[in-house]
Amino acid sequence: MGISFQHVDYNYPGLKRKDFTIALQDVNLDISENGEFIAIVGKTGSGKSTLMQHMNGLKIPTRGNVVVFDNVITPKPRKNPKMKNIRKRVGYVFQFPEYQLFEETVLKDVMFAPVNFGFSKEEAKEKAMNILKLLGIEKLASKSPFNLSGGQMRRVAIAGILSYDPDIILLDEPTRGLDPKGAKDIMELFYKIHKETGKTFILISHDMDIVYEYTNRIIVLNDTKITYDGGKEELFKTDIYKENHLTKPEVLKLTDYLNEKLNLNLGYDNYNLDMLLNSLKAVTKHE
Repeated sequence: MGISFQHVDYNYPGLKRKDFTIALQDVNLDISENGEFIAIVGKTGSGKSTLMQHMNGLKIPTRGNVVVFDNVITPKPRKNPKMKNIRKRVGYVFQFPEYQLFEETVLKDVMFAPVNFGFSKEEAKEKAMNILKLLGIEKLASKSPFNLSGGQMRRVAIAGILSYDPDIILLDEPTRGLDPKGAKDIMELFYKIHKETGKTFILISHDMDIVYEYTNRIIVLNDTKITYDGGKEELFKTDIYKENHLTKPEVLKLTDYLNEKLNLNLGYDNYNLDMLLNSLKAVTKHE
């Protein structure tokens, strides 16, 4: 098991000693270290980022335990394991990760995390160049990260996380602020790595089209509690998504329309518009 939540509560402290705001309540959750591409969804303020920040020790539970690769995080900080060991295995891509760039060159910036986690400079350089090639930006290695375009800066920042090869990768709204093509490119990259390596990715997103296309499991948070944890098709076949203030993906809205207007029986197993178009062509050809 990669990550396990055991009856976890989390409260944000208030201005007064006894004041607090409940952010998570009685969360029980198991996440495998490989093979999953999970979306965490819910309305603003439902606890999504707070939940994710527990997954690599950025937040400590108020009650309950979080187990990350056999490292038990408890409400008692003195008894907790070294967070560096946890963060080496669970990488975190923050919103607007390009804001964290700071080195003189792209190569040095991408090398920073591997060196910090104990790799030699030679190993770190090799890892950094390999990941820059994977992202198609190896020609930027000697450039200053602050002289790049916004899309290039984001790729460099993501490369810094991927460079030390974490087992689980957390993505906090990684497409926010990108144009549609940039968002598509970034998600295709993550999905490619997921399929080729089997690594588990966990995504926070408000974009239900991205969620429906790329993930295979959806965790819904509503008012600090998990209200759904399961398959994406099942979520949108019922009114559960409405009850949790979610919108139906555009591909499913179109599927519903075609089924109603043309008396078709298209399923919810078409995860993007290209797949739906192919299914529609197949149905038309058959008829």
